[in-house]
Amino acid sequence: MTGQVERIEGRVMPVNAFLVHGPDGVVVVDGMLTVTDAALVRQAIDDTGYPLAGVVVTHPHPDHYAGLAHLVGADDVPIVATNAVDAIIRRDDQLKDEVVGPMMGDDWPTRRVFPDRTVNDGDDVRLGGITLSVRELGPGESHVDSLWQIDENTIFAGDVAYSGMHAYLADGHWRDWLANLDRLEAELPDDVTLYVGHGPPGGKDLLAGQRRYIQTFVDAVEAHAEAIDHGDHSGVIEAMKRLLPTDSLLFLMDLSIEPTLAALRPAR
Repeated sequence: MTGQVERIEGRVMPVNAFLVHGPDGVVVVDGMLTVTDAALVRQAIDDTGYPLAGVVVTHPHPDHYAGLAHLVGADDVPIVATNAVDAIIRRDDQLKDEVVGPMMGDDWPTRRVFPDRTVNDGDDVRLGGITLSVRELGPGESHVDSLWQIDENTIFAGDVAYSGMHAYLADGHWRDWLANLDRLEAELPDDVTLYVGHGPPGGKDLLAGQRRYIQTFVDAVEAHAEAIDHGDHSGVIEAMKRLLPTDSLLFLMDLSIEPTLAALRPAR
């Protein structure tokens, strides 16, 4: 059982939390968006018969940290993130509360907790008898992305790549995201397993797929700029559904259309 990685997918939103089974306890990677989905993870922890040893957070989007208070409960365990991830969570949480809270209604966690142990790029963290190492990528899908790994072949990649779902690009760092994907594709071993934030784990092919998705999205936004200015997103949505014929997280892509068009235009 030691070293086994268990994926828990949310029911309210298809976002992943991962349980890493260590000899001395369970480590959770990322903390869900809603009360309901955090309860799923808590039940999975309790079902192992081992204590919760700690949590690591890959990046500052609320679907990866908002449920932590409900997931951790009364356990006195560290919630670990890089200094930069922690800073963005604290900076933006009030805005997320105002924007995301009404979308989630009663399932939005009104009490949210933040990382209480911060680390630097390249640091190791020992939790539950498992050593995890962190690599900070800087801006990408979010304002600051990080990878957590048990070894070079077992990497918790957050939202660096999505697996079979539409993506969020509204933070505006798509050029940095493409650069990160290029760098990781060159550097990661061919037999790596990427445990991503949305969808099933996969290999390096997820990186190439994400690059294609970003490029297709940006091209579609540019091609349909005039329609977008008039509130019509249909051209972009149709282009993305031709590439990826699913509605899973389509709303995140739709939310990204106008911010991406604004970022593409020169400052006036």
